[in-house]
Order: sequence, then C-alpha cells, then structure tokens
Amino acid sequence: MKTKLVLALALFAFLPLNAQLKIDFGKNSPMRKLQMAEMAVTNLYVDSVDESKLVEDAIRGMLEKLDPHSSYSDAKETKAMNEPLQGDFEGIGVQFNMVEDTLVVIQPTINGPSEKVGIIAGDRIVSVNDTTIAGVKIARIDIVKKLRGPKGTKVKLGVVRRGIKEPLTFIVKRDKIPVHTLNAAYMIRPTIGYIRLESFGAKTYDELMAAVDTLKNQGMQSLILDLQDNGGGYLETAARIVNEFLEDKDMIVYTEGRTTQRKEYRAYGNGKLRDIPVVVLLNEYSASASEIVAGAIQDQDRGTIVGRRSFGKGLVQRPIELPDGSMIRLTIAHYYTPSGRCIQKPYKKGDLKDYQMDMENRLKRGELTNPDSIHFADSLKCYTLRKNRVVYGGGGIMPDEFVPLDTLKYTKYHRSIAAKNIIIEQHLKYVDAERKHLKKQYSTFEDFYNNYEVPQSLLDTIEKVAESKDIKPKDEEERTKTHEQLRIQLKALIARDLWDMNEYYRVWNDNSDIVQRALDVIQNTEKALSH
Repeated sequence: MKTKLVLALALFAFLPLNAQLKIDFGKNSPMRKLQMAEMAVTNLYVDSVDESKLVEDAIRGMLEKLDPHSSYSDAKETKAMNEPLQGDFEGIGVQFNMVEDTLVVIQPTINGPSEKVGIIAGDRIVSVNDTTIAGVKIARIDIVKKLRGPKGTKVKLGVVRRGIKEPLTFIVKRDKIPVHTLNAAYMIRPTIGYIRLESFGAKTYDELMAAVDTLKNQGMQSLILDLQDNGGGYLETAARIVNEFLEDKDMIVYTEGRTTQRKEYRAYGNGKLRDIPVVVLLNEYSASASEIVAGAIQDQDRGTIVGRRSFGKGLVQRPIELPDGSMIRLTIAHYYTPSGRCIQKPYKKGDLKDYQMDMENRLKRGELTNPDSIHFADSLKCYTLRKNRVVYGGGGIMPDEFVPLDTLKYTKYHRSIAAKNIIIEQHLKYVDAERKHLKKQYSTFEDFYNNYEVPQSLLDTIEKVAESKDIKPKDEEERTKTHEQLRIQLKALIARDLWDMNEYYRVWNDNSDIVQRALDVIQNTEKALSH
C-alpha cells in the first residue's frame, strides 16, 4: 500500500576535508569569469534582478550537470530536510490529518505539550493564535509553520471537540518533539522478531537497540529487519547497526573518491545480534544506507536478503553549509560493500530525467515481476566472503530470495479510488465518528486484531463517493476483489489511528508477500538447525 517515491535518497557522510579549498581568482580563472558574469547581470541587465536568486540559480545549474544526488537547498529546505534525520523538532506534538479543510488530531505525542494540556485524539484545531485555519483552504505546510515554533514559546489553539457545543481554548507551550525512525517492533511469531526502519537518523541506532532488548526479553531467536521504502540517511548509523551482526574486524563498508582518501568501517565484534539469524527486506525504493546494511549482511554471508532489487545508490554526499543556512550536498566519494561492489546504478551526468524514470523502466522491462529479466555484466561480478557466492555491483542489491511485485493484487478500480484520495478521506471520517465506540469495544489491540471486521457500510460509503466521481467497478468480480483488499487496508489504517504505526504493520504485514517469504526463510532455517 505504501508506495512512496523516495525523493530524499541522502547518504550524509560527515567526512573531514584533507585540505582547505583553494580558490584561484587570477585573471583567467573560471572563478573570476563567474564573478564577472554575476556582476554584469546584477549591474547592467535591462530589468532588476534578485541577486540572491541569481547566485542560487547558478549553484543549482552547476550541480545539475553533475551526478543525480549532488544538490542545493535553501535555508528553509535545509531545515525541513534535516529534521527527520536529526531526531526531533520544536512544536506542539500532534499527529494530524486534514478532513474537509479541517485539522483533525490523530494522536497527541505521549507526554508531549498538547497531551499535557488535555488535547485528545479526534479534536479539531480550528484556530491558531486567533487566526482561523479551518475551512479556509490553507496549505498544510502553512498550518505546520503556525503550529511549530521555538521551545518554550506559547501558542493559543481553538479546538472543537465532538459532543461539546462550545469551542475550547488551550494554551500550549511548545517543546522538543521526538521524530522516530523506527516504525514497528513486535514479535511476528513466537520466536521471530520484526523491526521496520523508516530511515537512518541520529537516533535510529538507539531506537533499534532498545527494540532489540525488548524483543529478546519476549523470546526473539531470529530477526526480520524490514528496510522496504527506506531511502537512507547517515552512513555512520548504518555502520553502527551492521556492527551488531558481524564479528571482530569484519568489513562493513568503505568509501573512496578522487580527492577523498579511502575510509574503512569495520566491526568491533561486540554486537548483540551476532548469533541471531537475520533476514533483511528490500524493495525498489530501499536506497543508500539501506543498501549498505543489506550489502554487508549479504557479502559477509551473515543473513538472507528477501524482496526485490534495491534502488542502487552508491554515492556519498558531503553537506557543505553556506553562511545563510543553505546547503550544498556534494558527491565526494563512492561507497563499496565488503566484496568490493559499488552498487550505484548507471547514470549520465546532467540527465536527471532519465535517472528518475528508472523505476518506470524497470516495470516496463518486467524486472519487478521476473528476476530473469535482470542482466548484469560479467565485469560487475563479485563474490561473497565466506560462501563464495556470486553477487553483482552496478545496480543495487539483488536479493537472495526474489519476491515479484503482484501487479494483480489491486484492481484498476482500487487504484482509481486510492488516487482520488477517497479511501483516506472516508476512513478518517469513519474513525472520527466511531473513535470512542471503537476504543470502548476494543480495549486492547489484540482484541481488535482478532475480532474487528471493517463494516460493509464503510465500503458502501467509499463506493458511493467513488460513483459520484464517475469511478465504478467494471463488474462484480472487480468489486469483490477490491473489497477484499480494502478490508485489509482499512483495518490497518484504523489500527494506526487508534494506536500507532506498530499496530498498522501488525495488520498490514499479514498481507505482505515479502514479509511472508521472510517468515518462510526463517522457519526453514530453524527446521534445518533443529536437525
């Protein structure tokens, strides 16, 4: 269900420069030429120009002619991009969604500033500091700007609560709000733990190890590490996580570039997961740091990779902060897996459009459904370090166990109503109206998981709204098949809104072909070991 095009495939390698940048401003230097061009446009051009924008456009123009991952971001963009990896931001602490131009609180952050003053799930925030934000078609990003602010500052919220006639007023004192990169951690079978990571941020390692301790106490003997859709993050975080699985001095990854000396990351042999069988899950949107983890596990013959060929990003970016808070992320090195693979997929410098079309081209070639359609050149062949198995560089991590994309699972009708956002809108309305009843009827998630069934009335409502937008199933068979998948999807979404992402994945994974194949792999391994 969660098909997101990963745009921020950033691998932030904080590598020290070996020398100061030397800039030549001599008479014939390129820098002098660039400076004179900027001065000429600024001072002589027929119309007025924004000098700051002129410089930014020049920087973007230079980077666009390089590799697909060197990039420039202005100060606001830089702050927004860094927050998910840094692990926190400052605000009021609520998860929310927009229902008919109104902000509806899905969950307040536990022990966060909003929960402390009494804001609850289902509340509608209709004004911020006496400025109306409900029913005025204000952009989501502008609402976020109004709610966020420096720690310690106060914000006045007008709230409408179901069952109460008069609007409520809350004064919320903003605080640090943690951003979690671990989506789920639970025992998927009596001896098998499951952990899903969304990205590799500053606090991901600590979140992971806390989850590992919890799952070990619950009897975990094997682990499924789910990196599907994980677009990457900090190289150092990925290396720390791989360290938990490998023996002393085992290679994790190394980096090397034209002016960047080779740097190796090796295991210390002190990991808590060295003796636990592991399966790593990948798909076509797993990139960067995800591929470092999977590549090390595969090359060291430490576990099994299940899923589909990963994105293929083997480039290391160095963040270069500029005085105004903007940033250049410049590719300075390649990274290599322990067997010596660079898994960066091919690209032409400056041809970003072709690079971005890669996923669509994979689908057209049949690669996502048939592994035999994938061909690697012999020159890209490498061998794993213990079992001497053949692996390839030059285009992502190819899984040991390929799971084809089921293109028939979702009907055209299902895809159409999802594209029109009908499913999300109607599920939010349903939860908003039924939240108290559902929480009363299902006091625990286990009770909900075992007994809740999506009501036919919700499916009928979705179908009725779709029909009003001229979206109809072609026949009864398509309607029936759509309803089967909708029930699973809606149950997972409702579980998320009543509890959290952990419960969402506990429902959703029952429907995941990749997760189910991973369970088969581990169970077969356990049987082999028992004999």
